[in-house]
Amino acid sequence: MSEPRPVPELTPELADRIRAQQRRASRARRRIAVVGMSCRFPGATDPARFWRLLAAGRDAVTAGRPEGGRPDGSDPAGGAPGGYVEGLDGLDAEFFRIAPVEAELLDPQQRLLLEVSWEALEHAGLAPGLEGRRGGVYVGIGNGDYQRVLDAVEPTVHKLSGGSLAAAPGRVAFTLGWTGPAMAIDTACSSSLVAIHQAMAGLSRGEADLALAGGVNVVLDPRWFEPLRKAGVLAPDGRCKTFDAAADGFVRGEGCGMLVLKRLGDAERDGDRILGVLLGSAVNQDGASAGLTVPNGPAQEAVIREALARAGVPPSSVDYLEAHGTGTELGDPIEVQAAAAVYGEGREAERPLLLGSVKTNVGHLESAAGVAGVVKALLALRHGRIPKHLHFETPNPRIDWESLPVRVVSEGAAWPEASGRPARAAVSSFSLFGTNAHVVLEAYDDPPPLGLGAPASGRHRPPQADETPFAQRTHRVLPLSAKTPAALTA
Repeated sequence: MSEPRPVPELTPELADRIRAQQRRASRARRRIAVVGMSCRFPGATDPARFWRLLAAGRDAVTAGRPEGGRPDGSDPAGGAPGGYVEGLDGLDAEFFRIAPVEAELLDPQQRLLLEVSWEALEHAGLAPGLEGRRGGVYVGIGNGDYQRVLDAVEPTVHKLSGGSLAAAPGRVAFTLGWTGPAMAIDTACSSSLVAIHQAMAGLSRGEADLALAGGVNVVLDPRWFEPLRKAGVLAPDGRCKTFDAAADGFVRGEGCGMLVLKRLGDAERDGDRILGVLLGSAVNQDGASAGLTVPNGPAQEAVIREALARAGVPPSSVDYLEAHGTGTELGDPIEVQAAAAVYGEGREAERPLLLGSVKTNVGHLESAAGVAGVVKALLALRHGRIPKHLHFETPNPRIDWESLPVRVVSEGAAWPEASGRPARAAVSSFSLFGTNAHVVLEAYDDPPPLGLGAPASGRHRPPQADETPFAQRTHRVLPLSAKTPAALTA
């Protein structure tokens, strides 16, 4: 019988080592892998098309909804300029087990969420609809336009569920058979980034093992455009001219984006394809600023510092900031100053913080704005290239560009080379009513999924089942899947 091993004495050095291991384990649990995503944004029906739009420097804002929007061809947005998505009136109701009478009263935001969530899970290589998963659904949503559309409809249970914002995440969870948290989050413009923050926290706490997180926004009531114009927040020319001297407001947009999230260790254990890693996030409130809708610079600095602390990375290691960037006379200078104050710490002069905003391409997607920024940042990290920031001709004179360690990506650029660390980005989203959110993310060295292009670096490549070049194979498998025989034939 062997002698029992002596218990090592808990010396100060050993205690420090144990605490360091615990901190690393805690940080690893907080790090969240993005294993799938999908989107429906202006000018793009999926991430691959969205990247092509960004890489080409296209502006997807149009003068009114291109295809009308209603069965009679009329435009529910009243012809106002905006970033619009097509096909809002279409839904394969049978596919999602929705009765025809229920589908007629279903908010297009719920329709988009169902479709994009399903596509995101398929993109992640996960079988949607596996009942019993401890999956969570976190949705930024706040636009109640469809509830006003339904005002003339006689009250029924289908009108209640079809127009309720709270029903949106519940319907996704019901369709998938998921049993984790399902919540609708409304913090106005920062809703979807707050939803991603809540999903990260839920995964870290073990409330869910898998999460869908993002947001949706659909513009259906033209009556809201006029009061926004009178308030001076809408750009008369329908363009977000973020950081430019001509910045005079934003243009409204709509869309839906959803991410599939897992704890990083779980994703690596399961062999998932990892699109990027969310290192840390934070949410705070402006508090007593100069007014309810006036940004608060110190609060923006604080939320960035908190997100960096949770991420465990120095400010100078973040290469690019996907800014909130609405293109307002007051908001742009405050945001740049706050970002520079934090991200300028320890930064070398030849490596300024690069700035851009997807709102210059697709408009302000309101409750879906934050997730649009995250999708753009993930795609840029995967491609190793930062897309051009549009409508930037004359730098805003209210911003001290000469002394601040920041630079707007006025032309598309290769991602800056980083020695000894992954490429890193951050995303900001600030609410009209003061709720701020910030997320820090980094590239993951892994081969990209089809349609997303080359990763920023490729140090790690897992073994492949078949290394034969595709063009040389004599047999190929083309899997087809459908809910019904008729759908499979179609």
